[in-house]
Amino acid sequence: MTFRHRLRRDWPLLVMVLPVTVLLGVFHYFPTLGNVIAFQDYSPYAGIRGSEFIGFGNFQRMFAEPAFWQAVANTVTITAVQLVFFFPIPIALALLLNSVLSSKLRNLIQGVVYLPHFFSWVLVVSLFQQMIGGAGLLAQTLRDNGHQAIDLMTKPDTFILLVTAQSVWKDAGWGMIVFLAALSTISPELYESAAADGANRWRRLWHITLPGLRPVIVLLLILRLGDALTVGFEQFILQRSAVGGGAAEVLDTYVYYQGLLVGDFGYGAAAGLFKGVVGLVLVLVANRFAHMVGEQGVYSKS
Repeated sequence: MTFRHRLRRDWPLLVMVLPVTVLLGVFHYFPTLGNVIAFQDYSPYAGIRGSEFIGFGNFQRMFAEPAFWQAVANTVTITAVQLVFFFPIPIALALLLNSVLSSKLRNLIQGVVYLPHFFSWVLVVSLFQQMIGGAGLLAQTLRDNGHQAIDLMTKPDTFILLVTAQSVWKDAGWGMIVFLAALSTISPELYESAAADGANRWRRLWHITLPGLRPVIVLLLILRLGDALTVGFEQFILQRSAVGGGAAEVLDTYVYYQGLLVGDFGYGAAAGLFKGVVGLVLVLVANRFAHMVGEQGVYSKS
């Protein structure tokens, strides 16, 4: 079929996606051209054309800064912990919810676990402060029973576990949606045939359910690795003063304090470009590995 025939057949679909394509190009792809300031001693008064080109000067200064590597180490550590303790939870929730027979109960549980996703990080951090902070419910209960109160919101040593718990409570239910959708595509006839052959619940889970979820799990894992250096901004900047920059400084807050807040926009752009390049490399490597184990990944092999 020629291009003209395909265009004549699909023009309504092209017209439908045109506004979204224009918005994506104007507000996402076109601004990426501004990354050129990462190679400049950029001044907003001189503009891009008037700012001095310094090559990799911003990157050399960034790589020589111990605070930058501390932020990278914190970011990678938090990502690793959340991959282990957070990533499997939406899968487990989807499996548990899919086994609930009552549709009313299932809808109720879905609504309850979805709801925290729509809370702001200010509200989430405030809620945890009221529960496990120095004046929270846990500390007050310990005092009332003659024990020394603890403030889990100000302990740098357990900060990684704290932010992971906050992320689980806020977003695990929302992350469950895609796995529920994947479960709905598995044919019930497979379960019926397996049950007729004597397979118990665990056998059906291992040989039918998990293989059906595997492509989605691999895809989301690759995308999460692409965001390995992006763990969030609001959650960490809200709690940075409580635990200190040594524990809460991640790349996003580092860019804010060392780049935007002091007006060193070229330096901040260099850090952001570093994040993007590392994320792209991780996606390509993870996608190649997915192809090696027989999965499609983010895109198919050519």
